[in-house]
Amino acid sequence: MNMINFYQEVYALVARIPRGRVMTYGQIAALLGRPTAARAVGYALHNLPSGSNLPWQRVINAQGKISPRGARDMMHEPALQQLLLEAEGIVFDREGRLDLRRHLWQPE
Repeated sequence: MNMINFYQEVYALVARIPRGRVMTYGQIAALLGRPTAARAVGYALHNLPSGSNLPWQRVINAQGKISPRGARDMMHEPALQQLLLEAEGIVFDREGRLDLRRHLWQPE
Protein backbone atom coordinates (compact mmCIF):
# COMPACT_ATOMS: atom_id res chain seq x y z
CA MET A 1 0.00 0.00 0.00
CA ASN A 2 1.42 3.34 -1.02
CA MET A 3 0.82 5.27 2.19
CA ILE A 4 1.24 8.75 0.69
CA ASN A 5 -1.47 8.11 -1.93
CA PHE A 6 -3.66 6.38 0.67
CA TYR A 7 -3.33 9.36 3.03
CA GLN A 8 -4.35 11.72 0.19
CA GLU A 9 -7.42 9.54 -0.49
CA VAL A 10 -8.30 9.62 3.22
CA TYR A 11 -7.96 13.41 3.29
CA ALA A 12 -10.11 13.82 0.16
CA LEU A 13 -12.90 11.70 1.66
CA VAL A 14 -12.75 13.32 5.11
CA ALA A 15 -12.95 16.75 3.48
CA ARG A 16 -16.38 15.77 2.09
CA ILE A 17 -17.96 14.83 5.46
CA PRO A 18 -20.73 17.38 6.06
CA ARG A 19 -20.97 19.45 9.22
CA GLY A 20 -22.90 17.57 11.92
CA ARG A 21 -22.11 14.16 10.42
CA VAL A 22 -19.35 11.61 11.08
CA MET A 23 -17.68 8.61 9.49
CA THR A 24 -15.82 5.75 11.15
CA TYR A 25 -12.20 4.78 10.54
CA GLY A 26 -13.32 1.39 9.22
CA GLN A 27 -15.99 2.87 6.99
CA ILE A 28 -13.41 5.17 5.36
CA ALA A 29 -10.96 2.29 4.90
CA ALA A 30 -13.65 0.10 3.29
CA LEU A 31 -14.82 2.88 0.96
CA LEU A 32 -11.22 3.35 -0.17
CA GLY A 33 -10.95 -0.35 -1.01
CA ARG A 34 -8.80 -1.22 2.02
CA PRO A 35 -11.27 -2.79 4.49
CA THR A 36 -8.52 -3.85 6.92
CA ALA A 37 -6.83 -0.43 7.00
CA ALA A 38 -8.89 1.36 9.68
CA ARG A 39 -5.77 1.92 11.77
CA ALA A 40 -4.00 3.44 8.74
CA VAL A 41 -6.88 5.92 8.44
CA GLY A 42 -6.11 6.95 12.02
CA TYR A 43 -2.41 7.30 11.19
CA ALA A 44 -3.28 9.48 8.19
CA LEU A 45 -5.31 11.84 10.38
CA HIS A 46 -2.64 11.82 13.07
CA ASN A 47 -0.12 12.92 10.44
CA LEU A 48 -2.11 15.89 9.17
CA PRO A 49 0.10 18.92 8.66
CA SER A 50 -0.34 21.45 11.46
CA GLY A 51 -2.69 24.23 10.49
CA SER A 52 -4.75 21.92 8.27
CA ASN A 53 -8.42 22.84 8.00
CA LEU A 54 -9.48 19.24 7.33
CA PRO A 55 -12.43 18.33 9.61
CA TRP A 56 -10.52 15.49 11.32
CA GLN A 57 -12.91 15.65 14.27
CA ARG A 58 -15.63 14.05 12.13
CA VAL A 59 -13.90 10.65 12.18
CA ILE A 60 -14.75 8.39 15.12
CA ASN A 61 -14.60 4.71 16.01
CA ALA A 62 -17.19 2.07 15.15
CA GLN A 63 -18.73 2.27 18.64
CA GLY A 64 -19.68 5.91 18.01
CA LYS A 65 -16.99 7.12 20.38
CA ILE A 66 -13.89 9.25 20.16
CA SER A 67 -10.78 7.06 20.17
CA PRO A 68 -8.14 7.77 22.82
CA ARG A 69 -4.81 9.04 21.52
CA GLY A 70 -1.23 9.32 22.61
CA ALA A 71 -0.43 12.01 25.17
CA ARG A 72 1.77 13.92 22.70
CA ASP A 73 -1.11 14.48 20.27
CA MET A 74 -2.57 17.69 21.68
CA MET A 75 -3.95 18.88 18.33
CA HIS A 76 -6.27 15.86 18.26
CA GLU A 77 -7.05 15.81 21.99
CA PRO A 78 -10.29 13.81 22.56
CA ALA A 79 -11.90 16.59 24.65
CA LEU A 80 -11.25 19.05 21.81
CA GLN A 81 -12.71 16.60 19.30
CA GLN A 82 -15.89 16.27 21.37
CA LEU A 83 -16.19 20.05 21.75
CA LEU A 84 -15.80 20.55 18.00
CA LEU A 85 -18.46 17.92 17.26
CA GLU A 86 -20.84 19.34 19.87
CA ALA A 87 -20.41 22.75 18.23
CA GLU A 88 -21.75 21.08 15.06
CA GLY A 89 -24.86 19.90 16.92
CA ILE A 90 -23.77 16.35 17.73
CA VAL A 91 -24.89 15.12 21.15
CA PHE A 92 -22.96 12.56 23.21
CA ASP A 93 -24.49 10.35 25.88
CA ARG A 94 -23.03 9.79 29.36
CA GLU A 95 -20.76 7.05 28.00
CA GLY A 96 -19.30 9.45 25.43
CA ARG A 97 -21.14 7.83 22.53
CA LEU A 98 -23.03 9.54 19.72
CA ASP A 99 -25.96 8.08 17.79
CA LEU A 100 -24.46 6.59 14.62
CA ARG A 101 -27.92 5.98 13.14
CA ARG A 102 -28.48 9.72 13.27
CA HIS A 103 -25.04 11.14 12.50
CA LEU A 104 -23.24 8.59 10.31
CA TRP A 105 -22.61 9.93 6.81
CA GLN A 106 -22.85 7.56 3.85
CA PRO A 107 -21.34 9.19 0.75
CA GLU A 108 -22.99 8.52 -2.61
